[in-house]
Amino acid sequence: MRVLVVYCHPVPESFCASIRDSAIEVLKARGWEVRLLDLYAENFDPVMGCGERRSYNEHAPQDPALKPHIENLSWAQAILFIYPTWWYGLPAMLKGWLDRVWATDVAFRLPAGKGRIQSLVRHVTKIGVITTCGAPTWWSVVVGQPGRKTILRGMRALCATRCRTFFLAHYLMDASTPKTRAAFLEKVRTKLERF
Repeated sequence: MRVLVVYCHPVPESFCASIRDSAIEVLKARGWEVRLLDLYAENFDPVMGCGERRSYNEHAPQDPALKPHIENLSWAQAILFIYPTWWYGLPAMLKGWLDRVWATDVAFRLPAGKGRIQSLVRHVTKIGVITTCGAPTWWSVVVGQPGRKTILRGMRALCATRCRTFFLAHYLMDASTPKTRAAFLEKVRTKLERF
């Protein structure tokens, strides 16, 4: 299995970095091919400019900086997103990556007239999300978990018909302790051993 780990956190020593390292260790131990995409480390530009937006419905993005990202998406059979939940959703960097990379003639093809879009990422059969969240579980549910829905409903809809998904969140991250973080890392390992 080929898995693309899409990691998004600006702080190198964050707990998300520990999650990333644990996840990659488990996936490699399973014999999976792993590619890490660290959006902050590579200084990914999440901003879609005027020209890019104007041609968005006409063809794939032309920015040469997006070429390796598009190749990674074409390569992946599974995608694991690791990021902090900020204001109940995705960090702007990650949202910008989705906007710019999951684009026309990359992730989907638009119909000539009325009709349904055609998926170009049916080769993706698994999507996982591992996130940290300052809010408690109950409040995140009340708010509607927009980040979870963006990936596990919106992006997943383009993937394989029977694409398997999972979502793990360390809630109350701001009040976490070494014990809660260790327990969560163990949960991450267990989940990925069965992913």
